[in-house]
Amino acid sequence: MTILLSTLNARYAHASLGLRYLMANAGELREQMELHEFVIGTKTTEIVEKLLARRAPTGTTILGFGVYIWNVEETTRVVALIKRIAPEIVIVLGGPEVSYESAGQPIVEAADYLITGWGDVTFPELCRAILDGAPPTQKIIAGRQPPMAEIALPYNEYSATDLAQRTLYVEASRGCPFKCEFCLSALDKTAWPFALDRFLGELESLHARGARLFKFVDRTFNLNIKSSLRILQFFLDKLEAAPNDPVFAHFELVPDHLPEALKESIVKFPPGTLQFEIGIQSFNPDVQTLVSRRQNDAKAEENIRWLMTQSTAHLHVDLIAGLPGEDVESFARGFDRLVALGPHEIQFGILKRLRGTPIIRHTETYGLIFDPYPPYTILATDRIDFAEMQRLVRFARYWDLVANSGRFGHTLPLILGDTPFARFMTFADWLYSETDATHRIALHRLAGLVSQWLCLDGYDEATVTAVIARDYAGQGRRTPEEKAAVREQYLAAPQRQARHMDA
Repeated sequence: MTILLSTLNARYAHASLGLRYLMANAGELREQMELHEFVIGTKTTEIVEKLLARRAPTGTTILGFGVYIWNVEETTRVVALIKRIAPEIVIVLGGPEVSYESAGQPIVEAADYLITGWGDVTFPELCRAILDGAPPTQKIIAGRQPPMAEIALPYNEYSATDLAQRTLYVEASRGCPFKCEFCLSALDKTAWPFALDRFLGELESLHARGARLFKFVDRTFNLNIKSSLRILQFFLDKLEAAPNDPVFAHFELVPDHLPEALKESIVKFPPGTLQFEIGIQSFNPDVQTLVSRRQNDAKAEENIRWLMTQSTAHLHVDLIAGLPGEDVESFARGFDRLVALGPHEIQFGILKRLRGTPIIRHTETYGLIFDPYPPYTILATDRIDFAEMQRLVRFARYWDLVANSGRFGHTLPLILGDTPFARFMTFADWLYSETDATHRIALHRLAGLVSQWLCLDGYDEATVTAVIARDYAGQGRRTPEEKAAVREQYLAAPQRQARHMDA
């Protein structure tokens, strides 16, 4: 093929929406394009071998890479190897990791061209110029942002295999009007919607082809309530028409904006069909102001409580540790406040310095020290030293294993007691001292460690055994028939969400 598009996804189940946009907007070049997606951790030589096997036998081959924070190091090795073996291949980079602060990046130095920002129409234009023998003289090309109506939507580029095996990413809009300084969307001027009828037509086509799991990547799904209601109604119509063949939809929700009309629509969804990701990030108003985050905490709290008590939506709520101006005590208060609201999952994130984000302006004032290597995680601040930050990192990992996994739904209240953050931190410190590990802890071993800690904490062995049995043994030792019966209740929900609903 003349034009190869490639990226390394974090998991096989992920599918690159960005590269599919490039294919959809390629015009007459589409017939000369192939998409090759890999997974991080794949051997570099294997990736290079597969890509080189598909280069054009004669003439120019263009190889475009989507570069992100999770794959830049491995993609850098791939690019370097290709340039050693086949230096004549023209390599074009794009993606958020190389669109900002590109000077000095080894991957940019090794490549032939870099398109920053929007590449939908700029990438095909560059390819035409290269193939016509009139390549641009500049290496770095600013992507042109066309009117939304001129962007071809990419959903026909999802293959039958994608529909059957992968999460389908969709977007009703791009951009974000908010200016949170830790997010790349802080650089956007506003949000730009696609024409809603056109977008819903694409969803209809995907559904007709068999798609049932849709993940919206919009930063502000509920910003325009009229559009939100029409999108939700699309899924409600599908659920009503075929309750035994349900859909599952995931949206990112602005936490303090949930008017009655939206609530009326949300309550109509049956269990296992709707998930909201809600960014709280911090409950500290001084920290919010510092990072330019506008949020009505009381309203956000009220809305999360309503969603938990009045709807069947699965809630995944985010907090970020390591923000400038926030110490461990402040974060702990926010964590406990969120635990009291009872969301199904609390994503305990550690601040990362994404290239180009304004968070860097606080570096000197608040003593921010970031890892110089991807994913550029915060190592220390003037409020949290390195050792304490490492404790928070381990807390986050163990929280995901024990709480967010849904495997210890009945046991978790015993661990957390009346002071969730303090008690789970104590548990995390003990668990690390016993295992010296945060990964590759087998489920049966983890269950045994949880049981051991609870007994050391003062619970009697009979109580602990019974509650662990309800969780671990109950889920791990079901017969195939019992597992099928549980799964039947939540046909559309991903496995992790189903575990929470079955707790």
